Amino acid sequence: MEWKSVVEKIFPDGHEVEQTGNLIRGYGRCGPHTAAVIGTTDHTDVGVELALAMAAAVINVIRDHPARPIVFLVDTSGQRLRHRDELLGLNGYMAHLAKCVEMARRRGHPIISLVYEQALSGGFLANGMMADVCAALPEAEIRVMGLAAMARVTRIGEERLTELSKSSPVFAPGAKNYLLMGGLDALWEGDLSLCLSAVLKNIDNTDHRRSLGYERGGRMLAYPVVQRVLASA
Repeated sequence: MEWKSVVEKIFPDGHEVEQTGNLIRGYGRCGPHTAAVIGTTDHTDVGVELALAMAAAVINVIRDHPARPIVFLVDTSGQRLRHRDELLGLNGYMAHLAKCVEMARRRGHPIISLVYEQALSGGFLANGMMADVCAALPEAEIRVMGLAAMARVTRIGEERLTELSKSSPVFAPGAKNYLLMGGLDALWEGDLSLCLSAVLKNIDNTDHRRSLGYERGGRMLAYPVVQRVLASA
């Protein structure tokens, strides 16, 4: 879905959101709430310039609008895989963006992310998965690593991984599989403004991903292992 359509559905009471390059930013109104909007579009990869621009947008919200909710709209093909960006220390820029998001949370800004198109790899980890509430449209494509890349890293054959992906959400891409694993809090369907309003009324910045994955049957070991560690501490 095109970002303008998403923004209009989330903020029926009006918005001022603009696109500059592959960065979208501004604010929107949903009932009694005014939320800052920061995001990416056109399946862009996140390089040093875009990471800095997103971090600056977060800092500006912290400075100018204390405690205002921040909605990240996610559409990215991941971190930029270019020699120049790696030499400049892209990992540091991505970490800077993540730290800015965490600073916003600690300053009282509710953080919500919505994957409306595509979310891959580090471009998703540094902002979308940093949110208090991470949601997606049902048709969104989400994956941290493709099966071909996973095969190279794990040295498990791609055919075997493809077979495993049919029965295990851990190996399978897609919004529904990430929901099963607890990586998503919810899939937003129907009236998107109602989805946002419901989240803002009951937002909780506790990380429930382990327990959600366990309850939904998509990730069965993380939660009990952590509980055992905590019990023995």
